[in-house]
Amino acid sequence: MDYSQFFVMKQEIALLIVFLLVFLCDTFMPKRSQGAIGWISIIAFAIITLLGFCPCLLGGAETAFSGMYGAGSAEIAIKNVLNIGALIVMIQALRWAQQDMVRVRRGEFYELLLVTLFGMYLMISARHFLLFVIGLETASLPLAAMVAFDKHRYESHEAAVKYVLTAVFSSAIFLLGISFVYGLTGSLYFDYIAVGIAAGGINSLLIIALAFVIAGIGFKLSLVPFHLWTADVYQGAPTPVTSYLSVISKGAAAFAFLVVLWKAFGTVYSCAWEWMLYALIILTITVGNLFAMRQRNMKRFLAFSSISQAGYIMLGVISFNTLGLTALMYYVLVYIFSNLAAFGVIGAIENATGKVHMDDYKGLYKTNPRLAFTMMLAMFSLAGIPPFAGFFSKFFIFTGAINQGSVAIYVLVLIALINTIISLYYYLLVVKAMFISQDDCTVAKFRSACSERFALWVCVAGIIGVGIVSCVYNYLYQMA
Repeated sequence: MDYSQFFVMKQEIALLIVFLLVFLCDTFMPKRSQGAIGWISIIAFAIITLLGFCPCLLGGAETAFSGMYGAGSAEIAIKNVLNIGALIVMIQALRWAQQDMVRVRRGEFYELLLVTLFGMYLMISARHFLLFVIGLETASLPLAAMVAFDKHRYESHEAAVKYVLTAVFSSAIFLLGISFVYGLTGSLYFDYIAVGIAAGGINSLLIIALAFVIAGIGFKLSLVPFHLWTADVYQGAPTPVTSYLSVISKGAAAFAFLVVLWKAFGTVYSCAWEWMLYALIILTITVGNLFAMRQRNMKRFLAFSSISQAGYIMLGVISFNTLGLTALMYYVLVYIFSNLAAFGVIGAIENATGKVHMDDYKGLYKTNPRLAFTMMLAMFSLAGIPPFAGFFSKFFIFTGAINQGSVAIYVLVLIALINTIISLYYYLLVVKAMFISQDDCTVAKFRSACSERFALWVCVAGIIGVGIVSCVYNYLYQMA
């Protein structure tokens, strides 16, 4: 075996080094110094995040392990986007990790987060379904432990059980679909599968196999009807874990879905995939919007919002061109800043008061105007109101989709646009509660932690700046 192949996995190796550093510090540091684990994790991870933008990583597409692993500029850009989101989550979690019930296990939180991110890296770079499944399980199983991290809350246990059971069944369905694909093509390599399907043509078993593959990945993306776990898990999990699930896990699944679609099944997309995905996108956006209107718990509210956002993300997946890939990366980057800003405000209020109900936010601007302003920007960006970054992300994702030029895609984009108007209603409900409601605010004035304020400032800068500074989009386009 040629061990030099491991040097192709530069970002994965860097992430493992950070994991080992955090693990060793957590294991051998004196108890009085354990409080520094969070900062050690953040600083080390920030270094490898910055190194990810180093030009020395760029080059031609490289493969390793007989073509099972592939890395190119697009994969590097995708991992950099995920790193930015994971870094913000780690900063936001600092105060939560200092709580009495979490303090003794705070090192485990950062270790589990890094392990799940490693699994997502493998999913993105996989060119063989065996490596893809390894990455999928590496990302899914530690997430169940993170959901159950607050072991003294019944809701956390319930959320973890629901997540594990759903993950097990979705993985089984996914593997069944892969077994059908292997039986039809005789290979698990994406390239060979594409050749085998093109040679063998379309048949009913292939349609079933594709449906199973979509169902398996649809669980990670919370696509309707594979979304039923989302609201309960988001509500029961600790808020930092919920924010991680809502953006990083969803973004990685979208990129992995795109790789599988393009590399393995691209040759039969118009024959077998197109209408299935169109139906899923319409259902996901519409159902997510309709159920979000009914929610009063802020975490459940953002859960159904994230389901709807997954439908918009899928428009980038089905674009099937470079512009679509760029729009997908850009959309996920903007979604990271917008959603983490909302969860940052929710986490700050929950850490200080324990309140997560929308009615508790009535009149919030009177007691905590900065938090109310940040939440307003996040809601405006998620709704796609100009001039915030969310408007530009939706514009690019729609532009990438309609580039196909078919009548069906125009109808799909029109339905998505109509749903954007619907989403504006429920996002403005939060703004109305904070700024227009005349009720006395139940959230007393408080000062959030320095780490929470810093993370929120970064998110606000992203919401405002990413849509204005054109070099961000240009960078992603060049990488794509």
